[in-house]
Formats: sequence, C-alpha cells, structure tokens
Amino acid sequence: MQQVCKFYRQPSILSPFFLSPPPPFLSSIKLGSLRPLHLRHTTITIKAFATATAASEAVNNGGSNSSSDETFFANDAVSWASLGVSEKLSHSLSNAGFSKPSLIQAACIPSILSGKDTVVAAETGSGKTHGYLVPLAEKLLNAGSDPELGAPVLGKNHLSQLSLVLCPNVMLCEQVVRMANSLCGDNGEPLLRAAAVCGKQGWPHKKPDIIVSTPVALLNYLYDVDRERNRQFNFVRGVKHVVFDEADLLLCGSFQNQVVRLINMLRFDEKLLSRSKNSASEETKELNSDLQLSFVCEDEDDKDIDISMEEEIVEDGTTLVDLVEEVPVSGVKKGWRRSREYYERSKQYIFVAATLPINGKQTAGGILKRMFPGASWVSGNYLHYHNPRLEQKWVEVSIDTQVDALINAVNQGVNYSSQASDSAINRTMVFANTVEAVESVAKILQTAGIQCFCYHRNSSLEESTKNLVEFRERGGVLVCTDAAARGLDIPKISHVIQAEFASSAVDFLHRVGRTARAGQHGLVTSLYSEQNCDLVAAVREAEELGKPVETAFSRKRGFRNKLKKRGRNKARDASPVAEVL
Repeated sequence: MQQVCKFYRQPSILSPFFLSPPPPFLSSIKLGSLRPLHLRHTTITIKAFATATAASEAVNNGGSNSSSDETFFANDAVSWASLGVSEKLSHSLSNAGFSKPSLIQAACIPSILSGKDTVVAAETGSGKTHGYLVPLAEKLLNAGSDPELGAPVLGKNHLSQLSLVLCPNVMLCEQVVRMANSLCGDNGEPLLRAAAVCGKQGWPHKKPDIIVSTPVALLNYLYDVDRERNRQFNFVRGVKHVVFDEADLLLCGSFQNQVVRLINMLRFDEKLLSRSKNSASEETKELNSDLQLSFVCEDEDDKDIDISMEEEIVEDGTTLVDLVEEVPVSGVKKGWRRSREYYERSKQYIFVAATLPINGKQTAGGILKRMFPGASWVSGNYLHYHNPRLEQKWVEVSIDTQVDALINAVNQGVNYSSQASDSAINRTMVFANTVEAVESVAKILQTAGIQCFCYHRNSSLEESTKNLVEFRERGGVLVCTDAAARGLDIPKISHVIQAEFASSAVDFLHRVGRTARAGQHGLVTSLYSEQNCDLVAAVREAEELGKPVETAFSRKRGFRNKLKKRGRNKARDASPVAEVL
C-alpha cells in the first residue's frame, strides 16, 4: 500500500563533491496563523509540543518560563489526581520529574482511562508516550480490584491482564521500556514491570505487566517459537490494552500486513470470549479447551481478513460487525451472503502518531476511520504544522557549493546553540536520505575536523545503541537517516540540518520535530537543490498561508505527477555517485 504524501525519491546530490563558497542563507520564513486539524470523529483539540524528558529537565532546572508553560504544560488547575491518576502513581511521576501533566496528557488520559478506543494525533515531542503509559499503569495497578478481569483462561500461568505496545523498531521499543520502568515506588522498585520482546531479547521468563515489541518479532514468537499455540492463546486472551506507537508507520507500508494480522487475532479472541459468555454454562476447562481449538483452527482463516472490515458501535457497548458466510443456494452450488454478528468488546485499542494523514482511504487516518469508527480522537493544534519556536533557514545548493554549505551550517549551528542555551552540551542532527549519503556526510565532516556519530539501518544494534548513548551524554553531531526521526527521545537538540531535503511531508515534519521541544527554541537549516525546488516552494507556501504541510504534498494529482516526472528525468541525467575521499 502506498502512503499519501510519498514521493519519488530524488537522486542524491551529495556527490561528487567540490569545494566552493556556499550561497548566502535565504531569509527565514514567517509563520502564519495556526489552525487545528478538524476530524469528523470525537475530537479533543489542544496545544502541546515538547518531550516529557526535556520537560522534566526544564522543571528540575527551574528553567520553565511562562511561554513554555502555556504551550506544553496544562494549567495549574489540572493535576495528575484531577485526571483520575491515583496518589501512588502521582507520587511516582513527581519523583521522576513530572510534577504536572502536559496538555496532550491532560487531554488523552481521561479518554484512555474510560476504556474507549483512542487515537492520539499530536505534534512531535508533545509527551504522547507518557500520555498512554500513565493510564495503562493506572489500569494495571487497579486490575486486582476489578472483578470483571477474572475471566477464565486456559493454563496455570496465564496472564490475567496485560498491556501490549507495538513499535516499528527495536530502539523505540527499548526506549518505551525504560520510560515505563522509570516509574518507581518509594522503595525504588518499578511499580510495573515492562519487558521488550524484540532484537536479541526473547520472551521474558518473569511475567511482565507491559510487553513492548515490534509486529514481526511478536508474530515470529507466536507462530514459530510457540508452534503448538498454547502460549499464543493465553497471550492473546490476556491482552486487554493494545498501543500502536507511530501508528501511521505501522498501518501503512511494510508493516501493514503484520499489524492487520495482529488486530484480526485480537478481535477474533474478543468474539470467542463474547461467545463463551453468552453460551450455556459448562465446565471452565472444557470451555477453554474448545475455545483454544477454535482459536487455532479459525485463526488461519481469520488472519487474512481485509483491512476494510467495518464495525458499528452499539449503544450497549457491544460491537456489530459485518461477516461474509458461505451458504447453499438452490441446492446446487454454494453462494455467499452477508450476516451481522454482535460481540462484546473486551480489549482497548490505542493509536498514537505525530503525523496522521486522513485524506484518502489508504492513508493511516482513513484506515482508522473505517476500522475504529467509534474511537475518540485527541488532536493537537500544531499537528502537521511547524512549531512556531523554530527558526528556519533555507539554503539552495548545487554540486559545487553543497560541501561548503554543509560545513558552514554545522559551524553556525554550534554558535546558535551557544547563544540559545545555557547548556554546555550542544547537539546537532544532520539528516540524509540514504545510508550511502550518511556515510558520505560523515566523511566530509570528519575531514573538516568535526567529529560525528552515525545512525542508520545498516548499523548493528550494539553500534547504534553506543552512538545514541554517547550523543546523549557528550553531544556533538549525529548524522542519520530518517530512522532517527521517529520517536527517539533525545533532549535538547538545538539544530537540525537537512543535508538532503526530505522526500515526503511526513519525513519533513518528523525531522524538524527533533528540535524546539519543551518550550525551547531550535534552528532548522534545509539544504535543497534545483530538483527539490517545487517541493520546497510548496512547503514554504503552506507555512506562509498557515496550512498543514501535508497539503503541499497531497494536493492535485497533476502536481504530484509533475514532480515525479521531473524527478525521473533528472535521475536519468544525474552523474553516478562517486567516492568522496
């Protein structure tokens, strides 16, 4: 499935390299008025941006000012307790540095605590991770006192209640686990136990409360490791809350088949549990045995259900789903008819994203509209817009000027960081579109005497982890692909450089969202070439008119085809990539 706003990737301009003076910086753009994204679902509109980590540091350092309070934190009348969070968890949050909730957290926590399916679509760095971790922790801590959670499950060591968080990559999984385990009691022990099932980490030996995994790793375990499906049935039955972090990425592209398969597995279990509650009373063991056999057999047919399946939420809390059944017709051959089945919901689905295009049936937002029509939507005012605290610089380059422009941008970023922040550590992220371009940029900077770290998909997990840790602790320059643009919580990034202009509006928003977080200011320097001019002009026009950036990439089909055709022609005439050094 193609994702809206995705464009033909332009050829790299990072080689061959020749040294010549860079062109002068273009004037920074002026942001127009910002308007919220209106969805046709139940929508809560808020203003919020910044990371929970950076916000915690700002509070601890006494650095939060009135402007950052207005744009990140909820007003003084809103506290963790007023949102329905227990005193125990509130105290743990305060000890971790989160004395009060952010605006996005104040908006989404009540919705998640209510048990409704929830879509949280808010700009990068608005505190969304704690926005779902806090209500999940509250639910899990109170699970023992809830009589409705004692449904019989096959096996002695079943998971009575479990939260599942799905992320697109291992690094993000480990980050969510660290954030969940950082919520500790007075004895210093985590209130809940979160465990990652991905990378080299297998299924935990000790029963966790929250499992964080990638879709592929989870399916590999359920189908390949557990071939007899005993744990599969217990696991799926035990899952009561499912979070899809970076939902727009998970619901489109290469992740879609695995994610839809998991959703169908979970929904099928809801139907089985609903049937078991409505059936005649039987022995618990016999009932569960029959359900497990049904789960194993029917799962093979159910896992390929089309993503367009729609549901209707009924007033009594049950769900009405359209099913297609095979029936005899005229006693000659089999035909098909559509039937409707009611089933009681027993799981909660939470979707979290910083970019969520809704125009078109095949976009992530369009898919969620069809699959979860009754979900509550929580949206930020600056969703798909630029953070107004960003200072934007646009530099048009050519093959002759790109190297000098890149080095000049890095050096100017260091000076900007020194003026804008009192911190002794400066952090700059440099983005390129391919692994080869990242390696070329790193060589250029190292030749110029600028030390840097690299982060891309070809790096080993150990190397990636080491580079990120050193970048967090020591600062400096991180040269990376868009793998580092999503979800990674690195505080106080003062400067983002696009050595190659982003290939889509979604990537552009995630890149620039790495800086100007927690009420701080940030600088974005975008280097672009003639082949990017139309895209850059469209983005800047959207900014000046106060429109969402996604409209610049998803408007008329003729505009998109024009860009694609121009890109192909230039790719045909482009010179091959040469070795830099």
